[in-house]
Amino acid sequence: MSSSILFRGGRVLTPGGFAEALLVRDGVIAAVGAESDLVRLSPGAEPVDLRGGLLTPGFVDAHIHPVQAGLERAACDLAEIYGLDDYLAHVASFAAAHPEKTWISGGGWDMAAFPGGLPHRTQLDFLDRPAYLIQRDHHAAWVNTRALELAGITKDTPDPADGRIERDPDGTPSGVLHEGAMDLVGLLTPRPTPADIEAALLEAQQYLFSLGITGWQDAIVGSYAGSDDQLPAYLSAASSGRLKARVVGALWWDRSRGAEQIPELLERRARAEGLDRFRATSIKIMQDGIAENFTAAVIEPYCRCGGTGLSYVDPELLKGYVKELDSHGFQVHFHAIGERAVREALDALTGTSPQNRHHIAHLQIVTPQDVPRFAALGVTANLQALWATHHAQMDELCLPYLGEERSTWQYPFADLVRHGTRLAAGSDWPVSSADPLQAVHVAVNRTEPGSSVHASYPTAQTPFLPGQSIDLRTVLTAYTAGSAWLNRSPAGVIEEGRPADLAVLDRDPFALDPKDIWTTGVRMTFVDGECVADNGSA
Repeated sequence: MSSSILFRGGRVLTPGGFAEALLVRDGVIAAVGAESDLVRLSPGAEPVDLRGGLLTPGFVDAHIHPVQAGLERAACDLAEIYGLDDYLAHVASFAAAHPEKTWISGGGWDMAAFPGGLPHRTQLDFLDRPAYLIQRDHHAAWVNTRALELAGITKDTPDPADGRIERDPDGTPSGVLHEGAMDLVGLLTPRPTPADIEAALLEAQQYLFSLGITGWQDAIVGSYAGSDDQLPAYLSAASSGRLKARVVGALWWDRSRGAEQIPELLERRARAEGLDRFRATSIKIMQDGIAENFTAAVIEPYCRCGGTGLSYVDPELLKGYVKELDSHGFQVHFHAIGERAVREALDALTGTSPQNRHHIAHLQIVTPQDVPRFAALGVTANLQALWATHHAQMDELCLPYLGEERSTWQYPFADLVRHGTRLAAGSDWPVSSADPLQAVHVAVNRTEPGSSVHASYPTAQTPFLPGQSIDLRTVLTAYTAGSAWLNRSPAGVIEEGRPADLAVLDRDPFALDPKDIWTTGVRMTFVDGECVADNGSA
């Protein structure tokens, strides 16, 4: 006996416009159209009242770290607070509540909360244990003196090739470890068990369902900066049916190695073959760091401090690695923040097959000359829109060091659209909020959402490069159909024959003043027609 659901009482977002109602049968979209027609087609169907809201495809996050986020939510999680006093109070409270823990681990602190973006080891020296707290961007760690001692890090310890040990004027390590230097301490912290990792994945899945997210691409499946390999957790959850979201894992490219790792990556991809909900068909290459700590790879030196950042993989070698990965049918998923890293990624993707759906994430700085190359090469722009605002990290730690002209090259969403670039979208959670609707608000307005901890920053409501804003339908399409296409998912579009992966919004953002888009929430989420999250009337 078939099961049917009829969504009515609001609007349905379709590729060509809007419809009045949608009918689901046995987990598949059976009909989209006028409410009166679908009522006649569906006697006995279970009704879902949209209450004047909007029914959209389920969101697909094209760049996210749910396992890491789940682990951090269970640890000393600083992501929902801001400022040194609040951080220290929370750390002290967590330590008191967990006397059994030999380390205080967690993360989520914001560089903008500290002068120059740098906390200090002595601020954590009140603890009776070593501490290792990852910055919200996951490009640095804040540690105390005890942690440095256990790691044997002194003023004589050299910086690793892919990182930097922040130091006091006399050369003593100050307590901040950037990029590859994070591993010097991170690898000493207690490791989560396989059960812990799988529990973190499933907890994150339920949280993402509550936000209307029904699929994603995990941007690091492997071991990085003291993290643990997530592949076994995905294989276990997918094999047992507990993974209900549609997921692609981007296998981590070890930048300390070369092409000799490709056979291992092929073997890891093969381990996921035949699974319904998980595939390991993408390769994540992190080509640079971030602008705030001057590890983003730029063409001209940073203002005030000099230096041009780091290219983690030699650009000439990169071309050969990408060509070989492409020949094996892998999708390549680049992290590129600085304009040099973006150019190096585009250069490496020149001549590759668009059918493999390669993409570059973040795209903080892109030269005007490189913007047209995305469409010309068939490379998808993977947008993390939530970052494209005036906030302390941007105004105090980026703009003064990027310089006037380069600052205008940031997050060029509208320019990419004008050149016909295919767009996908993601959050980079737990680096920033996983809520797609907050990112949608920023893409349209280029201002901080009202829910943000940075909403009251003096220039937060001044649009950041407003000429680069994009319209609501474009960004919603990027966060649904665009990201689903990137993952080769059958979902992401509301049309007959597609899986019923759907999000019921509590209002219709198209009917709102654009400045109020951030007030939109998710009432219900469906995967294959099954309600996987019900937030009630909220």
